[in-house]
Amino acid sequence: MSRLEGRSALVTGGAGGLGTAIVERLRGEGAHVAVLDIGLPPDASPEPQAGILRWRTDVTNEDEAAAAVEATVRNFGGLDILVNNAGLLSGRAPFAETDQETFLRFLTVNAVGYHVMARAAVPALTDSSHGRVINVASRTFFTGSPGQMAYVASKGAVLGMTRVLARELGPQGITVNAAMPGMVPTPGTRAHSDDEAFARMAAQQAIPRQVQPADFAGLVAFLASDDAAMITGQAILCDGGGYLH
Repeated sequence: MSRLEGRSALVTGGAGGLGTAIVERLRGEGAHVAVLDIGLPPDASPEPQAGILRWRTDVTNEDEAAAAVEATVRNFGGLDILVNNAGLLSGRAPFAETDQETFLRFLTVNAVGYHVMARAAVPALTDSSHGRVINVASRTFFTGSPGQMAYVASKGAVLGMTRVLARELGPQGITVNAAMPGMVPTPGTRAHSDDEAFARMAAQQAIPRQVQPADFAGLVAFLASDDAAMITGQAILCDGGGYLH
């Protein structure tokens, strides 16, 4: 497949979990990809290797976000696709035990980080004739997952931003959508859920098998492609029919 041949993408949180699957799928469809992750070493791949640029970035830092976008444009000749994926995952704790510091930390990384990256990327996306913003959100916004107040609130903010940006950037031909995974096995999610929890979730789905990172990456690649040129402002689930709305 080469739906994204000649395009350039920037994926935050791209060095692990869902981010790695997204990077592999976008690259496999022909895009050059900049991988941003706070876990990368400061000198990670300053030059593209096999069509991939790796850049250590704190997405909540405006200067670092701007530098990463500039490096992407300089190396790939432009920016067509922004995938906001970097974020914190959450275990479960009662609302009363969620202090202000924790709440603000989730909002800062999961919501403010998306805002910072979008602001940095929009000028370059406006120059593209295929501008795409894909925000990784969470279906917990719909299910109201008990014990995850800070996480769910931060992902709810992402959905609100997605709708506003879709309206504001539509005149420039930029689409903005939220992609929402089901319970996908990654190192991050396995830190909070055991095999039994994954099996229970899969059994409740219309398609009773585990959603894999590659399944979700396929949704992201679709939203990044010309096939989704008239889809914007939407929150789309990839959860095997676990939540129907």
